[in-house]
Amino acid sequence: MTDLTGVTWRKSSRSSSQGNCVEVAANIPGLIAVRDSKDKHGPVLVFTPAGWDAFLDFAKAPR
Repeated sequence: MTDLTGVTWRKSSRSSSQGNCVEVAANIPGLIAVRDSKDKHGPVLVFTPAGWDAFLDFAKAPR
């Protein structure tokens, strides 16, 4: 399990005012963490930088 004590979470500037968004912590050496902004104590997804880049490429790809 990854220790997330002291990480800095940031929310996208494109987040809606309704709170439907995710927060990302990128200040963990070698990892990127993502969580639901509405459930700050809920589960967290942890990616390697390469895995995060692949996820973003997939999310941005036209369908």
